[in-house]
Amino acid sequence: MRVLLLGSGGREHALARALHRDPAVTALHCAPGNPGTAEIAANHQLDPTDPTAVRELAGRLGIELVVVGPEAVLVEGVGDAVRAAGIPCFGPDRAAARIEGSKAFAKEVMADAGVPTAEARVCETASQAEEALDAFGPPYVVKDDGLAAGKGVVVTDDREAAAEHAASCERVVIEEFLDGPEVSLFALCDGQHAVPLLPAQDFKRAYDGGEGPNTGGMGAYTPLPWAPPGLVDEAMSTVVQPVVDELRRRETPYVGVLYAGLALTSRGVRVIEFNARFGDPEVQVVLDRLATPLGTLLQSCAIGGLDPAFRPEWRPGAAVTVVVAAEGYPAAPVKGDEITGLDEADAVEGAYVLHAGTARDAEGRLVSGGGRVLDVVGSGPDLAAARAAAYEAVARIGLRGAHHRTDIALGATP
Repeated sequence: MRVLLLGSGGREHALARALHRDPAVTALHCAPGNPGTAEIAANHQLDPTDPTAVRELAGRLGIELVVVGPEAVLVEGVGDAVRAAGIPCFGPDRAAARIEGSKAFAKEVMADAGVPTAEARVCETASQAEEALDAFGPPYVVKDDGLAAGKGVVVTDDREAAAEHAASCERVVIEEFLDGPEVSLFALCDGQHAVPLLPAQDFKRAYDGGEGPNTGGMGAYTPLPWAPPGLVDEAMSTVVQPVVDELRRRETPYVGVLYAGLALTSRGVRVIEFNARFGDPEVQVVLDRLATPLGTLLQSCAIGGLDPAFRPEWRPGAAVTVVVAAEGYPAAPVKGDEITGLDEADAVEGAYVLHAGTARDAEGRLVSGGGRVLDVVGSGPDLAAARAAAYEAVARIGLRGAHHRTDIALGATP
């Protein structure tokens, strides 16, 4: 099949790498892609949030499956436009993508579906926000109602900082703090049925020990040796399938990947948030373990042919990814610094590098082009081996002012 992948980050390079390995994928195109995807696919320079441009490119290339990476593309209705042209698309239409595009809408869906989540209030004024902060108390959880590229959430004991974040947003959801470890679970959906992938855990804070501001994610790992038995089955039956059923009841069937961010609280599993796309950097480690051909899986979702009893096959062992971030990330990342040592990093046994925020300068040099610049993936027979491979590869990369966390998966290894 001829596949068009939309997006330009580390998530998309990971998806491209997995699609490239699928024998059924005869041609792989990325729009716009990045210097990493250019090595395994044909890149096309266009705005992936432009429905008309995407539809025309897909038609011109004879595309048989469009795979959407970023959330903004979905919220802009690209999935609607592609399907209207008769091209199968992995990624929900605009209406269903509101599950990520609006935190308030997600809360409404969960309430109607009976899905366990944090108590919350939707606030549009400063006085409403103050009342909600009083009601829930610290730690304060304040979420921008709209898309914020994974950085619209503030969790803090500082009342002033919580109120300041609320004031900076047009509309916010303020909710009770959920205790317990967090788990990311992806489910592939065809509008009616859902099939789970491996659970993973990511690290949101910028610095070691969970310190510093929230980011888009500084690393991730799978499997989760500490996760309780039956967690995935419980989440599928109490969270994912009820949401898929509710969206179908609303005549907005969900086709694509539904990301459930879960908290394993003292009161049981609770939903922190939903995303309408693969989480980044969790997808990097999940796809590293996937043995079932990805393109065929995504196509079955797009055409409504997902077998609810099917379970993907997984490579044994573990995977860890470490994000190499630019100087100043997440507040004001510096761009344009040269990146060196990628060949040396790729030469580490069990490790490879994915491009997340890279670019080519006028001289053709590889330079930093975003906040999260590289995803370094290590794999091995266990988490300790995977972690060692990832960090050995990180040590071989040169980027002025770069920083990364040194404790990814540390607490899960003996």
